Amino acid sequence: MDYNPFVPEVRENPFPYYAYLRQHAPAYQVPGAGFWVISRYGDVFAGLKSTQVLSSSIIITGFTGDLDPFPPEAPAIIAYDPPDHTRLRKLVNRAFTPRRVASLEAHIREVVRHLIEQIPPQGEFDLVQSLSAPLPVIVIAELLGVPPERRDDFKRWTYAFARATNGMAIPPEARGELRQSMSEFREYFRDAITVYRKKPGDNLLSDLLRAEEENQMLTAEEILSLAVFLVIAGSETTTNLIANAVMALLAHPEQMAKVRANLALIHNVVEETLRYDSPIQNLFRLATQEMEVAGTRIPAQSPVLLLVGSANRDERKFPDPERFDIMRNTEGHIGFGFGVHFCLGAQLARLEANMALTALIEQFPRLTRTQAHITHVESPVARGPKTLPLIAKEN
Repeated sequence: MDYNPFVPEVRENPFPYYAYLRQHAPAYQVPGAGFWVISRYGDVFAGLKSTQVLSSSIIITGFTGDLDPFPPEAPAIIAYDPPDHTRLRKLVNRAFTPRRVASLEAHIREVVRHLIEQIPPQGEFDLVQSLSAPLPVIVIAELLGVPPERRDDFKRWTYAFARATNGMAIPPEARGELRQSMSEFREYFRDAITVYRKKPGDNLLSDLLRAEEENQMLTAEEILSLAVFLVIAGSETTTNLIANAVMALLAHPEQMAKVRANLALIHNVVEETLRYDSPIQNLFRLATQEMEVAGTRIPAQSPVLLLVGSANRDERKFPDPERFDIMRNTEGHIGFGFGVHFCLGAQLARLEANMALTALIEQFPRLTRTQAHITHVESPVARGPKTLPLIAKEN
């Protein structure tokens, strides 16, 4: 067993490696890479809870290295530890209250309907290009006040970030293009911040500019960082969640039959997908002090990779974990993380996924994959297909 999340064959199918690690090396130092991986549910869960022992400061740079898309003066909100994280999270939480997310339901349903209508009633289409990628980009872009003509740019920028998380394996000739995309990403928001500071609108970016907590305004760089983060977190994760759910259902026709018979089970599909094929597979942390995991000593200042995808398939937590079962009890899965860094857009992602899957199966009860092999996105952290060609047939 030679686990390394940056190796293509591991990235394409990490699950056999996870099973081996959980059984034989629950705390494992990747040879030549300088970081440790933790694979069992209990240990990963404890790591997510303990911000004092495991800092989030390298959650982005652990993957991207020098391809970090966030401004140096203001890292991603998930790279902060309390109390700085607490201040920022309070401000951003105001944008994702249950009431506000619920108010988006009618509009999201309309966006889904429009996208579904563009899919040909007969013949082949790509689920990623047609539905799972544009839906979350449209929703988060509109929330931030981004005009429709810039949506393609946003998808290109978020895809560049997903590639950047494979930083250790990106060849030199591709790094310049990625840096250019990230520079464009930041510059777009710098310009938008200037515009909305002078003339606020009814959008999240204007809300962030107005936001104040404990008499401390957000800095321009913090607003820029939050905007970039919201686009990345609000699109890539949901794209992969929807596509992974469709792949799992098509690979398990007996589960698809249950859903077709009762569309209320779509909620179960979303939760089981978050467990079975998590759109975020792992999270970097930095050990602030020496720690012991499963009898293994991990030195202070060691980078530690928490294998969320492995924890969600740990037989100690979920019986028969390699089986996709929409009727199982998924309580306790950490597909959206846990603790202070629990995904702030989780409710929105669930809403989008539920609506997209419901509409897709209603409109096309017979879906078939056209390719046996699927290539996944080039990222050791995000997991989902680059494309998912399907043939759709109407009722």
